[in-house]
Amino acid sequence: MLPRIIFCLAVILAILAVILLTLLSPVAHKAKNPSRPWLALSLYIQRPHISSSSIQPVPQSDTGAFIFHRALTEGPENTSRVVGKAQGFIIPVEHFANSEFNIIYLTFETPEFSGSLSVQAKHVEHKDREELTVVGGTGSFAFARGLALFAQTDSSQSSVADATYHVKLQLRFPNRSQRIPG
Repeated sequence: MLPRIIFCLAVILAILAVILLTLLSPVAHKAKNPSRPWLALSLYIQRPHISSSSIQPVPQSDTGAFIFHRALTEGPENTSRVVGKAQGFIIPVEHFANSEFNIIYLTFETPEFSGSLSVQAKHVEHKDREELTVVGGTGSFAFARGLALFAQTDSSQSSVADATYHVKLQLRFPNRSQRIPG
């Protein structure tokens, strides 16, 4: 009989401890929607600087996939500091235009930021300005969510492949207690 009494007393004390910790915990008194840290970045996507002898023409197709590898720079000038690269695979065909596989990867290689972002190009409407969704990241951008605004800097460019794009990123990081630099 004594072991049953000890067991019941231990269970009651454990339940009481959990209830008291729940009521007296400072986490329970926090606001339901704490302000999450945001990071704003402004970058440019342009052709990498390659010598003219190593450039090989790529056939253009209206029905094929648009595969690209571009430099990610701080400014629109050719001499701007390269901070990473932009790579992507977009299928503009009607059946694949809203595909989950149309992704642009922005990879950062700087002392401030090291990692990558995945931008989903699901609803591309071929306008001068596109608003796309940031669906994740790695490294400094782990679990990032937000918006990526793509705008062509010079609409007089001869083709989409030669164009330079201005990218404005508005990133939100869930469950981070420290302040994000930027």
